[in-house]
Amino acid sequence: MVRITDVARRAGVSPSTVSYALSGKRPISAETRRRVEEAARELGYRPQPGLPAHGAPNVLAVAAPLRRGVHLPAMMRLTQSVVTAARGYDHDVLLLTHEEGLNRPGGPAPAHAVLVVDVGLHDPRLPVLRSLHRPAVLIGLPAEPPGLPCVDLDYRAAGEACVHHLARLGHRAVALAGPPPEVYLRQTASARRLVEGFTAAADRHRLASSVHPAEQSGAEALADRLLRAHPAPTAVVVQNDALLVPLLTAFRQRGRRIPQDLSVLAVGTDVPETVSAVTVPSAQLGALGVELLLRERTGPAVPGTTLLPPRLTERGSTGHA
Repeated sequence: MVRITDVARRAGVSPSTVSYALSGKRPISAETRRRVEEAARELGYRPQPGLPAHGAPNVLAVAAPLRRGVHLPAMMRLTQSVVTAARGYDHDVLLLTHEEGLNRPGGPAPAHAVLVVDVGLHDPRLPVLRSLHRPAVLIGLPAEPPGLPCVDLDYRAAGEACVHHLARLGHRAVALAGPPPEVYLRQTASARRLVEGFTAAADRHRLASSVHPAEQSGAEALADRLLRAHPAPTAVVVQNDALLVPLLTAFRQRGRRIPQDLSVLAVGTDVPETVSAVTVPSAQLGALGVELLLRERTGPAVPGTTLLPPRLTERGSTGHA
């Protein structure tokens, strides 16, 4: 299928110029219009009915379904970074918050390109994206190369970095307090890959390890379960922004001092400044996702997968076992 980007490359102009030339929405010089029309004719390009050149050229769609287990503030921070980056390129953003947003006939009609977040290892949206014949970028890494550009934090490396840090401090039993169970059941890539890195590193260091999906409301029950375990962990990694502060509170209410009695390390977006953490770089991910999406539209080759290395910041919540 011939895309607007193919016409733009043939005519030597941007996709937005192709749209304006074919729709008459903005004044275009006669010479540029001639080149665009000639390129479209040679390639057999036909704009989608009812849309200027297969979607508004300055609108990006963000597929960010608000489903159970998604931490809304973290999702909104990532979405805000996408909007900010898009405005820097004079683009607007259409937010698709329902699962069926991509499944409408013709796809997300007002948008020319799609950015997908909260990606699963076997994400059912991938076949839909391929059928849309529109530029698309994933913020997340599926299990198999999807044929689409992907960008994300290297969550497996983040899990490994947390365990390496704790092992250096002498901890021999560690636990991972993760997102709610449905996040794992959906096989959300960020959660699954962090578990892979966490458990693999624990095995290499010969540490006792355990993984505990948890709701924010289950902080006290989780604290009790961890403190009664044999062996009881001397360090806990938390990949759940909503759970972090309630869990810290529950440990302190049970007489555990942080970090003298128990070390706590977080992987997340909204982490208190007193907690050692691998912070998810939402602003960088959003900006890079938009940049790759626009490069995908205009033709230059983009990398298949870009994983940002984790950066662990030591603060006051981790100490020697």
